[in-house]
Amino acid sequence: MISINTAVIDLKRLELMAGGNSPIHALDARAKVLVTFVFIVAVVSYGRYELARLIPFCIFPAVIIALADLPALFLARKIALICPFIAMIGFFNPVFDQTELFRLGHVVITGGWISLVSLIIRSLLTVGAAFILIGTTGFAALCQALERLGIPQLFTVQLLFLYRYIFVLADETCRASRARELRSCDKKGLGVVSFSSLVGHLLLRTWQQAVRIHSAMLARGFVGQFHARRQSRFGVAEFCFVLGWSSLFMTLRLFDISGMIGKMVTGIFP
Repeated sequence: MISINTAVIDLKRLELMAGGNSPIHALDARAKVLVTFVFIVAVVSYGRYELARLIPFCIFPAVIIALADLPALFLARKIALICPFIAMIGFFNPVFDQTELFRLGHVVITGGWISLVSLIIRSLLTVGAAFILIGTTGFAALCQALERLGIPQLFTVQLLFLYRYIFVLADETCRASRARELRSCDKKGLGVVSFSSLVGHLLLRTWQQAVRIHSAMLARGFVGQFHARRQSRFGVAEFCFVLGWSSLFMTLRLFDISGMIGKMVTGIFP
């Protein structure tokens, strides 16, 4: 129950970050969505052995976090939570990919280890970009931006409903779990049987709560559209933001900047 409450609080804190007054917050949400999309496409397009070329892409999250005045440690902790799951996905890479790429002294570095580290870095960069996008935009404004970019309204409304009902489901889960613990004497009744019953009651309670929320929304004139807290337009600042970052990402993707810097450094300090 404590972990559920913590997760809900973190989601709410991430949403509250979108209320900032930085230049990044003031940009039109469509510009931030486009830049994040180009960033993710550029990062995931690298091969599994291209590790060093991913490092310069850390410039984007570092600069945005600094300009938007986001809590870097909070975001780092949330992003780090996915590391165990990514490591599990690439757990067998070092086992099946025994291709020798280079040596560090007597230590052989195989392609499996490089591909595992590359997978982790790409995941951290893409998930971090998504967190930063939500933290500087807000989920409602993000869904509105997707709709204005041509995504069907049905999809964006369902996506926003899914996000908002996470909090409803979490609240109902906390209440049901707390009631279950209070009714258990000496931790009796906390087994699998009672847990399955808890899940069934939770489904019914969330369904009833959803019906009540939907009725309240219809009574208040809901017609299938959500309105963001900020109304903005795509102007010169947004155009420069998209053009500048996209040009940088394409340059990093087309040219091996890391290799060039490495050759320059080794040339100066042989």
